[in-house]
Amino acid sequence: MDMLRELGDDVWFNLGDRDLALCLRRARRLADGATMTEILAEHAAALGVAARVLPPSDEPVRTLVQADDRWWDFQEFMIRRLRMPPEPVVQDVRFVGAQDAQATAEALAALGTARAIVVGPSNPVISIRPILSVPGIADAIRASPAPVVAVAPFVQGAVVKGPTESFLHWAGVSADALGTARYYGDLLDGLVTDEPIPSLDGLALRVTDTLLGDPEARRRVAGEVLAFADELRATKEAAA
Repeated sequence: MDMLRELGDDVWFNLGDRDLALCLRRARRLADGATMTEILAEHAAALGVAARVLPPSDEPVRTLVQADDRWWDFQEFMIRRLRMPPEPVVQDVRFVGAQDAQATAEALAALGTARAIVVGPSNPVISIRPILSVPGIADAIRASPAPVVAVAPFVQGAVVKGPTESFLHWAGVSADALGTARYYGDLLDGLVTDEPIPSLDGLALRVTDTLLGDPEARRRVAGEVLAFADELRATKEAAA
């Protein structure tokens, strides 16, 4: 990156050597005709990642954000625009290619046989919605016998990282745990949050400390989320 700057390039997207290596290899394998599912499996095996890492689709889906009356590529908006004053107002979001994408058989099978489906505490609009925008994914989640539990991306009422508030405001919901639950709607069986929220029809709630500050905290939260999901599954099976 420093050399590109010395050569006169306008470098605003910083990557380290290891990230660049993954990007270069991914681009080469895609050019060779490999699918994203195959590439992620290769990278996981090479790096010793035991978990299966599955994309929702092997077709490309690009996120565009409208702000300042123009459309920004997602990376340019998140890195370049957010560093420039004033703070941008999100006017619209598009997932280009989503309607033409197809959910992979591997992703659908994983959702159909899961013990639990956990929606992590990422930005609901720009991190989770691109996945849900792929036709078939949201339907597969709703049809799965596994309980669907989301972790709210707010700690003590604030976002730990990223512009979640502005995107939720664009989506027409409040920037808090309640807004998160309303944004996901009937997709969820349960919500994990560190603050009580008004009850919503059909939504179970688990209130606990959700700050993922260190490995021990991350293990604790993950354990509580899975235990909560197991409780919901047992309740659902008992009622069946």
